[in-house]
Amino acid sequence: MSILDIAIQKNLRPQRRTREECQGTLRDSPEWGSIFTDHMVTGKFSPNDGWHDFQVRPFEKFELHPATSALHYGQSIFEGLKAYQQMDGSVAAFRPEMNARRFAASATRLAMPPLPEDIFLASLAALVEADREWVPETYGQSLYLRPLMFSCDARLMTGPSQTYQFVLMAAPVADYFSKGIRPVTVWVSSEYVRAVKGGVGEAKCAGNYAASFIAQKEAADHGCDQVVWLDAIDRETVEEMGGMNIFFVLRDAGQPVLVTPRASGSLLKGVTRDTILTLASDMGYRAEARRVTLEEWRKGCESGQVAEAFACGTAAVITPIGQVKSAGMNFSIGDGQTGELTAILRKALLDIQHGRSADAHGWRYKLA
Repeated sequence: MSILDIAIQKNLRPQRRTREECQGTLRDSPEWGSIFTDHMVTGKFSPNDGWHDFQVRPFEKFELHPATSALHYGQSIFEGLKAYQQMDGSVAAFRPEMNARRFAASATRLAMPPLPEDIFLASLAALVEADREWVPETYGQSLYLRPLMFSCDARLMTGPSQTYQFVLMAAPVADYFSKGIRPVTVWVSSEYVRAVKGGVGEAKCAGNYAASFIAQKEAADHGCDQVVWLDAIDRETVEEMGGMNIFFVLRDAGQPVLVTPRASGSLLKGVTRDTILTLASDMGYRAEARRVTLEEWRKGCESGQVAEAFACGTAAVITPIGQVKSAGMNFSIGDGQTGELTAILRKALLDIQHGRSADAHGWRYKLA
């Protein structure tokens, strides 16, 4: 039997919310990721049984021992992906195999047991089947899926845990930024760094985000929406944004060229980042990953060579950047509005995700 046919036990709520109730959850524009569906998927790992006891169960709180190792030593990883309503009424995730592989790579980096890809995919299908009514029907909205794994040993001993908990939860979401799709202002952090080569920058672990919050607060204090990280060693090379990758649209002999910072070992290799590089090439644009410095970005905006810039990620999809601030500079990108290529790529990506255009690369993965 394939692991895709694993017996995920179902313990569903006897009375679930109606489709009308589920679809109405986003109408009042709640804070992103603050409303959750009726169920979750859980699984356990132990040295003797490996991964086992997977079940769909009512969404509820956990009871944790105060000495739970994840709380003390930070063995906690997660992923983020979305399920989209399709034109034919089905529901599909977007490139979940990449998330499964990155989840396993993050686990390996943190000395945790990787979750097999087919179990990862089967858990997505099981949860979406149980909470099908929660998938938003509106273009641009989706059901955000959050797989999580954390260590469970109740012992105050420095070292990898022996036991682990897997959780998959879901939340209906709209725009990541509260003001909708508009150019954001970013703050370039000169005091703090995100990661270094050889560290955990390529892993999607909880500690990376906790360490970023102080820089994000600094950005907010300067009236900015997000922080931009520079290379930890040279403090000149642009790496990525708070929880997103970054792209620049340059003009070369009048033609747009799409550029993103290269993956150097400290940058999270985003699924959306990889998708945009492929989409741009498919559409006839030159696209490349290379070193980009803050000075090149600034001078390029002054000369007009850098015509657009945008952030991208599962949560934000594609979000234009209109202004850049730092302790020593302040400049705008183009006219400060959403760029032409930014808008084209965003629509092309959403059209594929929602099943409105052809899926030439087989990126849509049917869940229900």
